[in-house]
Amino acid sequence: MSDSQRWTSRDDEADDDDEDEEVDETGYKSAKDAVLFAIDVSPSMLRVPPASNAKKADTDSPTSAALKCAYALMQQRIISNPNDMMGILLFGTEKSKFHGEEQTSRGGLTYPHCYLLADLDVPAAEDVKALRSLVEDEKESKSVLIPSKEPVSMANLLFCANQVFTTKAPNFASRRLFIVTDNDDPHKQDKALRSAATIRAKDLYDLGVIIELFPISQPGHQFDREKFYGDIIYGSSPTDPDAPTATAAAAKASSTGDGISLLNSLLSSINSKSVARRALFSNLPLEIGPGLKISVKGYIIFKRQEPARSCYIWLGGEKPQIAKGITTQMAEDTARPVEKVEIKKAYKFGGEQISFTAEEISRIRYFGDPTIRICGFKPLSLLPIWASLKQSTFIYPSEEDFVGSTRVFSALQQKLLKDEKMAVAWYIARRNAAPVIAAIVPGAEKVGENEEQVMPPGMWLVPLPYADDIRQNPELSLVRAPDSLTDTMRKVVQQLQLPKAQYDPMKYPNPALQWHYRILQTLALNEEMPVKPEDKTVPKYKQIDKRVGEYAIDWGQELETQFNLWQKEHGTATKRAASSDASSAVKKPKRAAESSKHDVDDSEMRELYNANKVNKLTVPVLKGWLTSKDLPSGGNKSVLVERIEGYFENK
Repeated sequence: MSDSQRWTSRDDEADDDDEDEEVDETGYKSAKDAVLFAIDVSPSMLRVPPASNAKKADTDSPTSAALKCAYALMQQRIISNPNDMMGILLFGTEKSKFHGEEQTSRGGLTYPHCYLLADLDVPAAEDVKALRSLVEDEKESKSVLIPSKEPVSMANLLFCANQVFTTKAPNFASRRLFIVTDNDDPHKQDKALRSAATIRAKDLYDLGVIIELFPISQPGHQFDREKFYGDIIYGSSPTDPDAPTATAAAAKASSTGDGISLLNSLLSSINSKSVARRALFSNLPLEIGPGLKISVKGYIIFKRQEPARSCYIWLGGEKPQIAKGITTQMAEDTARPVEKVEIKKAYKFGGEQISFTAEEISRIRYFGDPTIRICGFKPLSLLPIWASLKQSTFIYPSEEDFVGSTRVFSALQQKLLKDEKMAVAWYIARRNAAPVIAAIVPGAEKVGENEEQVMPPGMWLVPLPYADDIRQNPELSLVRAPDSLTDTMRKVVQQLQLPKAQYDPMKYPNPALQWHYRILQTLALNEEMPVKPEDKTVPKYKQIDKRVGEYAIDWGQELETQFNLWQKEHGTATKRAASSDASSAVKKPKRAAESSKHDVDDSEMRELYNANKVNKLTVPVLKGWLTSKDLPSGGNKSVLVERIEGYFENK
């Protein structure tokens, strides 16, 4: 084969020899997860709050709220995580059921007062419909949600969960049991049952199952984890014992039906743990100085979520089947398929193709073994906001390779945090990865409103740009705003502060992603097609106008004044500006005459509002009517129309 012969690929993206400079996230994203809900069905969990006239009144019993949470999570996972499994196990019920069989048919291997409502499996549309009918249909729920007269054995519950995970998800990388209950001491006086439950919990832990507790505090009683669940819940993951753990705060059942909804509180806690913890890299040495190394793990905390990848299906058989694509390399001139051993990777240089073998490319890319090596320390203020090229990695200590790593890591993190310093490090994520200069930035612990841990203390690995990555700044002539203009804008900024002056991403779901999922869910479940997407990023124009409408008008007037002064000082007044001033001077009397000629009174404006014809009026008429009502008259026509419509809506 001559050196001049060229080759092309039918699918360039599928080339196995693409440069491998980034940390591989395939395993991180594709690892399967199995979640089993264990929901308590006791009389206190079935108690509904008293009726209330409050807008956000709590109307769900704790058990009903937990089922709705499971339903919401199942809706999400059926599309966003199609390979994950989910199941629902009720405990404390009068009836008993396991794997579709009634208690009486199982002989000696029974799990009294455990009802497997939904077996652990990949959720299908029918499973979502069945759960929805249970949540929405009171008759159906009352036939199942009957509390038992005898207390349930927690050892039986945990053994039942063990059997479910063993038979349904034996090889899953992540398996988790979500327990929702308000009983903090199910076996008060029985030490034998407590000991049996502890042994069953240890069996689950040895199996690789994480037990997550979602406690509910009833009115007059605060849930105490240490009474019973301190021996049941392990603080670390069996597959990743060094991973940072966060404890879910106890949700509070309402005694009056007012206040924060129990459902929203549970949803918030469960959503925070709905994605399994997985390390991006494990046991990477962090070299603080010559001869001083510790071991750390890296985690992706923030990852851009995208719609599940679409696929092609073949409809010619008895049921639809996924069509898998095959990539073939071929010669450009003869279209002859070639094998991988026949080709080499090449790069263009000076019009020529320079080819390399796989071994040569591997030697070229090798800059050393994977490591994080601290080169020095700098003030944190020297890290510009534009310096972050890619997403940061959260690093946390690991005791696996170097005992004492946690103490050294904690001392370094606290010292950097106290002195407001950062470390500059040489970072190689894995073999054959390109070396990266990174900043190690300390991160403090963050807690939520209920003192639950939102972010554990740790450090962030922030990739920094090289000299080759920085481009030349554009040549611009900047004009500094005068202080009067800045002071006027300060009022606008102060009035439009976000709650607590912080951006909370949990309040703003991606509208495009949610709309995509909503359409798929509607088609899969045969629901009514939604009219438009719910977009929480749309500004609340009426509130903004109420807060800063006058300030914005003042700023616009001040801008006009300062701009005219700047033009006079610099002599750059254009003909266009002069002509516009002259034309406005000539047209002002005419506009005034037109507005007086076409003024509308309140009754006429209401008729136009009722007929949805306010937008038929001219801008001068709209402004004139708003001025007569002492309302802001600034903005374009659509803003004026919305302001008038808001006026009549609120009357």
